[in-house]
Parts: sequence; C-alpha cells; structure tokens
Amino acid sequence: MELLDRITELSHEFGTSDYVRGGGGNTSAKNTSTLWVKPSGTTLAGIEADKFVGLSRKKLAQLYAVQTPEEPAAREKLVREMMEQAVQAETPGRASVEAPLHDSIAYRYVVHTHPALVNGMTCAVDGKKVCARLFPQSLWLDYIDPGYTLCMEVRKHIQAYRDANGHEPYVIFLKNHGVFVAGNTPRQIRNLYDKMLSGLRMLYEKMKISTELRVGPLPESEWLAAARARILDSVQRADVAIAESGMFEFAEGPISPDHIVYSKSYPFVGEPSAEAFTAFQKMHGYLPQVVAYEHAVFGVAATAKKAALALELAQDGAMVKKLAKAFGGVDYMSDRARQFIENWEVESYRSKQI
Repeated sequence: MELLDRITELSHEFGTSDYVRGGGGNTSAKNTSTLWVKPSGTTLAGIEADKFVGLSRKKLAQLYAVQTPEEPAAREKLVREMMEQAVQAETPGRASVEAPLHDSIAYRYVVHTHPALVNGMTCAVDGKKVCARLFPQSLWLDYIDPGYTLCMEVRKHIQAYRDANGHEPYVIFLKNHGVFVAGNTPRQIRNLYDKMLSGLRMLYEKMKISTELRVGPLPESEWLAAARARILDSVQRADVAIAESGMFEFAEGPISPDHIVYSKSYPFVGEPSAEAFTAFQKMHGYLPQVVAYEHAVFGVAATAKKAALALELAQDGAMVKKLAKAFGGVDYMSDRARQFIENWEVESYRSKQI
C-alpha cells in the first residue's frame, strides 16, 4: 500500500538521532476508515511497513465521547482497553499511546519527534513567547500529561484554531515534549521540518550558541576501570552494565517524558558509594541511571543497551539545557508531571521493549 510505504520512508528519515532517541517519537498515516500508527516501544528508524498497527477510526471515535474516571490509573486503564479494541486483527500489536492524538489531526501524515533543536525552545522558560514570534502559524500547548489527557486538549485547541483560521495547524509544539508536524504529502512534512529547524538554527547562531555538545576527553583507562568498579560496588547488584563518556554540562532535573523513561529524572552527582546510592534511591525511588563523577559521566542500567541509552539521553538533555539558554534557560518539569511519567504503565511498557 502506497500510504504505508510513504509513512515508512518518513519514519526512517525522521528516526535518526537528530530527531529522536531510543524508542521516542511516533508516526502515522490515515484514510477515512483506518489509522496506521507506530507500535509502542519500537524505533522509527527500524520500523517496516507491515509493522504499523492499524486501528479502526470509528472505534477510536468512541474514546472521545466516553466518560473517563478521574483517577489517573483507572482512566489510563480504560483508555488502553478501548484502544486495544480498536486494533484491527490483521495488525496485532500495541499502538503508540499517542494514536488518538494522531487520529485527531485531519491531515494524512503525522510525524512526531523530539529534536534537541526544538526542545531547546519547548523546554525553556520563554519558549512560548519566542515561538509565537518565530512560528506564528503554529499551535503551542503548555505541558499536558501524555496520553488521553493530551489528546483531548489537542482536539479542543485544534478546533479553536480551525474556527479562527479556517484550517488546522500544520505544526503543534508541546512544552517539555516535542513537536507534531502534519501534512497531506511527504513533501509537505519535509518542507515544514526544514523551515522550522532552519529558523531555530539561525536563532542559535545569532545568539552565538553552538548546536554541538561539548564533551570532555575520556579519562585514562586506569581511572575509568577504578570508577566502574566503584559504581558496581555501589549498585550492589549483579545485572549491571556501564557506559561512559567524558564530562559534559548535564541537566539536573526532568526535561521531557523521554528523558525520564531512558535516563530517569535526576543524575547522581559525586563519589559513588553504597551508602550514597542507597540514600539516592530512598530519595528518588530508583538507583541512579546517570552518574556524574569527577572527570566522566556514566550510564548505568541492567543491560549494555539500556546503559548506552541512559548516557545518550543524558547527553541529549545536556544539549537541550544548552540550547534553552536562547530562551531564558531550561524549565524543568514539575514534580506532579514527573511523578505521572515515572508511575505511568505505558512508559514502563515502552522501557521494557528496549
């Protein structure tokens, strides 16, 4: 099917590290009856046309009218069950949690990504104000919990935009999250991204803010070996892998849902020890997945892949923090928003797919 071939091409094109990390981001294509969306936990770069999950748009529409429970866990459980019922039998899989949001956008193709160049603005104190000047035709939404709540808010704002402008927005910026770009042709999607990223690069250049992350040299192998041994002793677990990098100006708090999922909300800073890691776990509810110690930063997780991802997202967060200086500095997520992501079953599922 041409529709699926085109969205697969777009997924691969916008599935590089310039746009997403890990299993982040999602894409979709639709006709009048069916929405095809990327499965949860899979990567844009690796998806093939026959792996997209097809959902009945008629059944998805029932979700927008249902009375959902106030309690977040009960609400998300109901929404998940209704989404499962909408999945077509010939395309088994768990659709991205953002599927109803994709369905709410009228355009044929939707590409949702989290570029550091964009999140430097969306994760910043003055991002909204500057966005209105740089991209006056776009739609900006302040932070909203992902999933059903976000979908319903986006639907409401799309309708208001349509009433005011006679058409839907092509670009939707979400604070502390990323960007949705929509269009009826792949060329439209590409042109919109090119214009957006070119405008942001020009601004960073004008502000003399480099779009490259400065990472210090790796310490000598003897020091690294001793540091890894110290971290292993501090974790007090057998199933631990470690990735390392030179020092960089890491973020001190939660920046976006993806950063929380893959590298946790807070890094451990200082000399590793069993006592210090235990105190960190007691404070935050988890052992550190990012450790900044003297001359290096480490990703720490149960597998080598997860450790590398933790470090990769820490570096991405550092890049976002650096770029946010163009917009008044980084604006970390609230405790309430952070706790929702940390306790959300959907994100737990996505992390387990790695």
